[in-house]
Amino acid sequence: MAIQPAAKLRTICLALPGAAEATMKRGPTYRVDDKIFAWDRQWDGSATVWLKVPEGAQAVLVGSDPERFFVPPFVGKKGWVGLRLGDKPDWREVETLVGQSYRLIVPRRMAAASSKVPSKPR
Repeated sequence: MAIQPAAKLRTICLALPGAAEATMKRGPTYRVDDKIFAWDRQWDGSATVWLKVPEGAQAVLVGSDPERFFVPPFVGKKGWVGLRLGDKPDWREVETLVGQSYRLIVPRRMAAASSKVPSKPR
């Protein structure tokens, strides 16, 4: 039996130091120090995750594969990207992008713990 995308995403996000889940009207969010680093959203009929990416990465990701990546409303203008999970998500890629978003959001006082977060797929 295949794991549900929301359950797998939850496992990835909550494995990060200090991460917590908070449910919003439009889906669960994953936070560190009450700052969102991942948002599990249904968008255009698809399971997606919205993530913060480094400056310039949004255009590269969306330009490289617009079927999977998109600029999400509201947070897209702040450097976030949406990733459509599809039928067979690349969970290594998701884990890498979640970890990257987490590191961009994590407060400085927690930065030492975040240095243990994998930046590349295992």
